[in-house]
Amino acid sequence: MKVKVISVLEDNYMYLVIEESTRDAVAVDAAVPKRLLEIIRKEDVVLRAILTTHHHWDHARGNEELARLCPGLRVFGADQRIGALTDTVTHGQELRFGAIQVRCLFTPCHTSGHMCYFMWEDDSPDAPALFSGDTLFVGGCGQFFEGTAEQMYTNLTQILGALPKDTKVFCGHECTVRNLKFALKVEPENEMVKEKLAWAKQRDDEDLPTVPSTLQEEFLYNPFLRVTEEPVQRFTGRTDPVEVLRRLRTERDNFKKPKEQPHPQAMLAFDWGLFGPFLEKK
Repeated sequence: MKVKVISVLEDNYMYLVIEESTRDAVAVDAAVPKRLLEIIRKEDVVLRAILTTHHHWDHARGNEELARLCPGLRVFGADQRIGALTDTVTHGQELRFGAIQVRCLFTPCHTSGHMCYFMWEDDSPDAPALFSGDTLFVGGCGQFFEGTAEQMYTNLTQILGALPKDTKVFCGHECTVRNLKFALKVEPENEMVKEKLAWAKQRDDEDLPTVPSTLQEEFLYNPFLRVTEEPVQRFTGRTDPVEVLRRLRTERDNFKKPKEQPHPQAMLAFDWGLFGPFLEKK
Protein backbone atom coordinates (compact mmCIF):
# COMPACT_ATOMS: atom_id res chain seq x y z
CA MET A 1 0.00 0.00 0.00
CA LYS A 2 1.55 3.24 -1.19
CA VAL A 3 0.20 6.61 -0.09
CA LYS A 4 0.76 9.67 -2.27
CA VAL A 5 0.44 12.93 -0.33
CA ILE A 6 -0.95 15.64 -2.62
CA SER A 7 -0.96 19.29 -1.54
CA VAL A 8 -3.84 21.32 -3.01
CA LEU A 9 -5.67 24.64 -2.53
CA GLU A 10 -4.29 26.79 0.28
CA ASP A 11 -3.37 24.12 2.83
CA ASN A 12 -5.43 21.01 2.00
CA TYR A 13 -4.24 17.47 1.49
CA MET A 14 -5.82 14.87 -0.73
CA TYR A 15 -4.40 11.38 -0.94
CA LEU A 16 -4.01 8.64 -3.52
CA VAL A 17 -3.70 5.16 -2.00
CA ILE A 18 -2.25 2.65 -4.44
CA GLU A 19 -2.64 -1.13 -4.30
CA GLU A 20 0.78 -1.93 -5.72
CA SER A 21 0.11 -5.46 -6.99
CA THR A 22 -2.95 -4.53 -9.10
CA ARG A 23 -2.15 -0.83 -9.68
CA ASP A 24 -5.67 0.04 -8.58
CA ALA A 25 -6.06 3.19 -6.50
CA VAL A 26 -8.42 4.89 -4.08
CA ALA A 27 -8.51 8.65 -3.53
CA VAL A 28 -9.27 10.34 -0.23
CA ASP A 29 -10.88 13.81 -0.34
CA ALA A 30 -10.53 14.44 -4.06
CA ALA A 31 -10.78 18.21 -4.06
CA VAL A 32 -8.84 19.06 -7.22
CA PRO A 33 -9.56 16.66 -10.12
CA LYS A 34 -6.92 17.99 -12.51
CA ARG A 35 -4.11 17.52 -10.01
CA LEU A 36 -5.36 14.08 -8.99
CA LEU A 37 -5.59 12.90 -12.59
CA GLU A 38 -2.03 14.09 -13.24
CA ILE A 39 -0.79 11.91 -10.36
CA ILE A 40 -2.91 8.96 -11.54
CA ARG A 41 -1.36 9.16 -15.03
CA LYS A 42 2.14 9.55 -13.63
CA GLU A 43 1.72 6.54 -11.33
CA ASP A 44 0.00 4.54 -14.10
CA VAL A 45 -2.87 3.41 -11.87
CA VAL A 46 -6.65 3.07 -12.23
CA LEU A 47 -8.88 5.07 -9.88
CA ARG A 48 -11.55 2.76 -8.47
CA ALA A 49 -13.13 4.81 -5.69
CA ILE A 50 -13.19 8.06 -3.74
CA LEU A 51 -13.46 8.09 0.03
CA THR A 52 -14.78 11.45 1.21
CA THR A 53 -14.37 12.40 4.88
CA HIS A 54 -16.97 15.19 4.85
CA HIS A 55 -19.02 17.38 2.55
CA HIS A 56 -17.07 20.66 2.81
CA TRP A 57 -16.14 22.12 -0.56
CA ASP A 58 -12.40 21.94 0.01
CA HIS A 59 -12.63 18.17 0.52
CA ALA A 60 -15.38 17.08 -1.87
CA ARG A 61 -15.51 19.56 -4.73
CA GLY A 62 -13.92 17.22 -7.29
CA ASN A 63 -16.33 14.32 -6.89
CA GLU A 64 -18.80 15.25 -9.63
CA GLU A 65 -16.15 15.90 -12.27
CA LEU A 66 -14.26 12.73 -11.45
CA ALA A 67 -17.49 10.70 -11.54
CA ARG A 68 -18.16 12.14 -14.99
CA LEU A 69 -14.64 11.42 -16.27
CA CYS A 70 -14.36 7.95 -14.72
CA PRO A 71 -17.49 5.89 -15.48
CA GLY A 72 -18.27 3.38 -12.75
CA LEU A 73 -16.34 5.30 -10.11
CA ARG A 74 -17.73 4.72 -6.61
CA VAL A 75 -17.91 7.58 -4.12
CA PHE A 76 -18.11 6.62 -0.45
CA GLY A 77 -19.13 8.85 2.45
CA ALA A 78 -21.50 9.23 5.39
CA ASP A 79 -23.26 12.48 4.50
CA GLN A 80 -25.89 13.00 1.83
CA ARG A 81 -24.43 16.46 1.22
CA ILE A 82 -21.37 14.83 -0.41
CA GLY A 83 -21.42 15.35 -4.16
CA ALA A 84 -21.77 12.30 -6.48
CA LEU A 85 -22.21 9.99 -3.47
CA THR A 86 -22.88 6.41 -4.57
CA ASP A 87 -22.28 4.43 -1.36
CA THR A 88 -23.36 5.61 2.11
CA VAL A 89 -21.12 4.04 4.76
CA THR A 90 -21.68 3.54 8.47
CA HIS A 91 -19.49 3.28 11.54
CA GLY A 92 -17.49 0.07 11.63
CA GLN A 93 -18.30 -0.87 8.05
CA GLU A 94 -15.40 -2.51 6.25
CA LEU A 95 -14.50 -2.11 2.59
CA ARG A 96 -11.91 -3.88 0.49
CA PHE A 97 -9.97 -2.74 -2.55
CA GLY A 98 -7.69 -5.57 -3.60
CA ALA A 99 -5.38 -6.16 -0.66
CA ILE A 100 -6.28 -2.81 0.92
CA GLN A 101 -8.78 -3.10 3.75
CA VAL A 102 -10.69 -0.10 5.03
CA ARG A 103 -12.63 0.37 8.27
CA CYS A 104 -15.00 3.36 8.35
CA LEU A 105 -14.91 5.31 11.62
CA PHE A 106 -17.75 7.76 12.22
CA THR A 107 -16.50 10.91 13.95
CA PRO A 108 -19.25 13.55 13.97
CA CYS A 109 -18.40 17.02 15.30
CA HIS A 110 -16.58 19.09 12.70
CA THR A 111 -19.55 18.11 10.57
CA SER A 112 -22.46 15.91 11.57
CA GLY A 113 -21.53 13.38 8.88
CA HIS A 114 -17.75 13.18 9.24
CA MET A 115 -16.14 9.81 8.51
CA CYS A 116 -12.51 8.80 8.99
CA TYR A 117 -10.94 5.86 7.17
CA PHE A 118 -8.54 3.36 8.73
CA MET A 119 -6.58 1.34 6.15
CA TRP A 120 -4.26 -1.63 6.29
CA GLU A 121 -3.06 -4.67 4.36
CA ASP A 122 -2.97 -8.10 5.99
CA ASP A 123 0.49 -9.64 6.29
CA SER A 124 2.15 -6.33 5.48
CA PRO A 125 5.10 -5.03 7.54
CA ASP A 126 3.87 -1.46 6.97
CA ALA A 127 1.98 0.36 9.71
CA PRO A 128 -1.73 0.99 9.13
CA ALA A 129 -2.92 4.43 7.99
CA LEU A 130 -5.63 6.71 9.30
CA PHE A 131 -7.15 9.33 7.01
CA SER A 132 -8.59 11.65 9.63
CA GLY A 133 -9.96 14.51 7.53
CA ASP A 134 -10.77 17.46 9.78
CA THR A 135 -11.21 15.45 12.99
CA LEU A 136 -7.59 14.87 14.05
CA PHE A 137 -4.70 17.03 12.85
CA VAL A 138 -0.99 16.86 13.58
CA GLY A 139 -0.91 18.63 16.94
CA GLY A 140 -4.60 19.58 16.90
CA CYS A 141 -8.20 18.73 16.14
CA GLY A 142 -10.97 20.13 13.97
CA GLN A 143 -13.35 22.94 14.85
CA PHE A 144 -16.73 22.00 16.31
CA PHE A 145 -18.85 23.40 13.48
CA GLU A 146 -21.75 20.95 13.76
CA GLY A 147 -21.07 19.10 16.99
CA THR A 148 -20.05 19.18 20.62
CA ALA A 149 -17.04 18.73 22.86
CA GLU A 150 -18.59 15.49 24.07
CA GLN A 151 -18.58 14.14 20.52
CA MET A 152 -15.00 15.18 19.86
CA TYR A 153 -13.88 13.65 23.15
CA THR A 154 -15.43 10.34 22.09
CA ASN A 155 -13.83 10.66 18.65
CA LEU A 156 -10.36 11.28 20.01
CA THR A 157 -10.36 8.85 22.94
CA GLN A 158 -12.66 5.93 22.14
CA ILE A 159 -12.52 5.81 18.33
CA LEU A 160 -9.29 7.24 16.89
CA GLY A 161 -7.28 7.12 20.10
CA ALA A 162 -7.98 3.40 20.47
CA LEU A 163 -6.30 2.51 17.16
CA PRO A 164 -2.84 0.87 17.12
CA LYS A 165 -0.24 3.33 18.32
CA ASP A 166 1.94 2.89 15.22
CA THR A 167 -0.92 4.07 12.99
CA LYS A 168 0.20 6.76 10.56
CA VAL A 169 -2.01 9.85 10.69
CA PHE A 170 -2.82 11.53 7.36
CA CYS A 171 -4.96 14.59 8.09
CA GLY A 172 -6.90 16.99 5.88
CA HIS A 173 -4.89 20.19 6.31
CA GLU A 174 -1.34 21.43 6.77
CA CYS A 175 -1.71 23.42 10.00
CA THR A 176 0.99 21.74 12.08
CA VAL A 177 3.08 24.82 12.89
CA ARG A 178 0.04 26.79 14.05
CA ASN A 179 -1.21 23.84 16.09
CA LEU A 180 2.14 23.29 17.79
CA LYS A 181 2.57 26.98 18.60
CA PHE A 182 -0.70 26.69 20.48
CA ALA A 183 0.44 23.41 22.08
CA LEU A 184 3.54 25.21 23.33
CA LYS A 185 1.34 27.87 24.91
CA VAL A 186 -0.59 25.09 26.65
CA GLU A 187 2.51 23.19 27.76
CA PRO A 188 5.55 25.50 27.62
CA GLU A 189 7.77 22.89 29.32
CA ASN A 190 6.86 20.00 27.01
CA GLU A 191 10.08 19.04 25.24
CA MET A 192 8.25 16.92 22.66
CA VAL A 193 6.21 19.97 21.61
CA LYS A 194 9.39 22.02 21.25
CA GLU A 195 11.14 19.35 19.17
CA LYS A 196 8.16 18.72 16.91
CA LEU A 197 7.59 22.46 16.40
CA ALA A 198 11.22 23.03 15.40
CA TRP A 199 10.97 20.12 12.96
CA ALA A 200 7.65 21.35 11.54
CA LYS A 201 9.01 24.87 11.02
CA GLN A 202 11.94 23.45 9.05
CA ARG A 203 9.58 21.37 6.92
CA ASP A 204 7.43 24.44 6.36
CA ASP A 205 10.45 26.50 5.31
CA GLU A 206 11.32 23.79 2.77
CA ASP A 207 7.70 23.60 1.58
CA LEU A 208 7.46 19.96 2.62
CA PRO A 209 4.49 18.23 4.25
CA THR A 210 4.44 17.37 7.95
CA VAL A 211 2.21 14.34 7.37
CA PRO A 212 2.13 11.63 8.35
CA SER A 213 2.64 11.65 12.07
CA THR A 214 1.88 8.61 14.23
CA LEU A 215 -0.81 8.19 16.82
CA GLN A 216 1.85 7.42 19.41
CA GLU A 217 3.55 10.75 18.71
CA GLU A 218 0.26 12.65 18.89
CA PHE A 219 -0.27 11.54 22.48
CA LEU A 220 3.05 13.18 23.37
CA TYR A 221 2.44 16.67 21.97
CA ASN A 222 -1.18 17.10 20.86
CA PRO A 223 -3.02 18.88 23.71
CA PHE A 224 -6.40 17.59 22.50
CA LEU A 225 -5.19 14.04 23.20
CA ARG A 226 -3.63 15.06 26.51
CA VAL A 227 -6.72 16.30 28.36
CA THR A 228 -5.96 14.17 31.44
CA GLU A 229 -2.41 15.56 31.79
CA GLU A 230 -1.88 17.93 34.71
CA PRO A 231 -0.24 20.78 32.72
CA VAL A 232 -3.11 20.79 30.21
CA GLN A 233 -5.68 20.81 32.98
CA ARG A 234 -3.81 23.62 34.72
CA PHE A 235 -3.84 25.68 31.51
CA THR A 236 -7.60 25.26 31.09
CA GLY A 237 -8.51 25.56 34.75
CA ARG A 238 -10.60 22.41 34.38
CA THR A 239 -10.20 18.76 35.40
CA ASP A 240 -13.13 17.03 33.71
CA PRO A 241 -11.70 15.78 30.40
CA VAL A 242 -14.64 16.96 28.29
CA GLU A 243 -14.50 20.41 29.89
CA VAL A 244 -10.73 20.52 29.34
CA LEU A 245 -11.31 19.72 25.66
CA ARG A 246 -14.07 22.31 25.35
CA ARG A 247 -11.85 24.99 26.89
CA LEU A 248 -8.88 24.01 24.70
CA ARG A 249 -10.98 24.37 21.55
CA THR A 250 -12.19 27.82 22.62
CA GLU A 251 -8.64 28.92 23.37
CA ARG A 252 -7.38 27.50 20.07
CA ASP A 253 -10.14 29.29 18.13
CA ASN A 254 -9.02 32.59 19.68
CA PHE A 255 -5.29 31.88 19.45
CA LYS A 256 -4.51 33.86 16.30
CA LYS A 257 -3.89 37.56 16.64
CA PRO A 258 -6.98 39.60 15.70
CA LYS A 259 -5.36 40.97 12.53
CA GLU A 260 -4.69 37.40 11.37
CA GLN A 261 -8.10 36.01 12.29
CA PRO A 262 -10.53 35.86 9.36
CA HIS A 263 -14.13 36.81 10.03
CA PRO A 264 -15.81 33.67 11.47
CA GLN A 265 -18.80 33.95 9.13
CA ALA A 266 -16.43 34.19 6.17
CA MET A 267 -14.62 31.07 7.39
CA LEU A 268 -17.92 29.20 7.63
CA ALA A 269 -18.91 30.36 4.16
CA PHE A 270 -15.62 29.05 2.77
CA ASP A 271 -15.97 25.72 4.58
CA TRP A 272 -19.52 25.31 3.30
CA GLY A 273 -18.39 26.01 -0.25
CA LEU A 274 -20.30 29.23 -0.76
CA PHE A 275 -17.24 30.87 -2.31
CA GLY A 276 -16.56 27.91 -4.58
CA PRO A 277 -18.17 29.27 -7.76
CA PHE A 278 -16.12 32.45 -7.49
CA LEU A 279 -12.73 30.82 -7.05
CA GLU A 280 -10.61 29.80 -9.98
CA LYS A 281 -10.45 26.05 -10.34
CA LYS A 282 -6.99 24.61 -9.99
